[in-house]
Amino acid sequence: MDFRQAVAITAVVIAPFANGQEADNWKGETELGVLITSGNTEETNIKGRLGLIHEVESWRNTGDFRTNYSETEDETTAEKYVAALQTDYKFDENQYWFLRGAYENDRFSGYDFESSVTTGYGNRVWKLGERSFLDLSAGAGYRYNKLETVNSDGEDAEKEAIARLAGQFDYALSENALFRQKLSTEIGLDENNTSTESETSLQANLIGNLSMKAAFLVSHESDAPAGSDSTDTETSLSLLYGF
Repeated sequence: MDFRQAVAITAVVIAPFANGQEADNWKGETELGVLITSGNTEETNIKGRLGLIHEVESWRNTGDFRTNYSETEDETTAEKYVAALQTDYKFDENQYWFLRGAYENDRFSGYDFESSVTTGYGNRVWKLGERSFLDLSAGAGYRYNKLETVNSDGEDAEKEAIARLAGQFDYALSENALFRQKLSTEIGLDENNTSTESETSLQANLIGNLSMKAAFLVSHESDAPAGSDSTDTETSLSLLYGF
């Protein structure tokens, strides 16, 4: 499996997005801010993000695209691109089946790229109004991570079945403030390598569609490539524009 195959897998997830959806059912937000990192890179960077969501009676489609980049004295010190696409088929108001594809290219992670595709069951187990809810999901899939160098077993890639557990908790503190906690983990069923990501954020409306967001993100690899840190952290303060 190479980059083209990873793109093909992601395309399977993208397909429902182009299924004749009405433009007025789309919502999104753009984000730009300063990012302070520790771990494999320790620099102050620029963070960019685009989030999209489309929801109708039976389907919910989401896309999340992130990038971090920093350059010092003509030398790149941080370069990361992340894309995640998910489509949910809703059985009823709370229960849904999901199909998710993800791709990450972090120049300083020890991987050439990381990719996965998963599917499973989700449930909105708690809801209060339109802005406060708790989503929990569980599923299984496949992970393909291309290593930058051959590992101690003589392999140049990590290829294995995975189990995925994830949750998102949104709580509206007021009409203008939102607390959000995201947590996900992908557990390797062959090599037992576990990838976990947690993001805690607080968002407050400034004026109109413009908001400010403070966030803390932690990524952990239980078996990181040689020469790479197991844990990366990102602390950011950014502006969001909703549309």
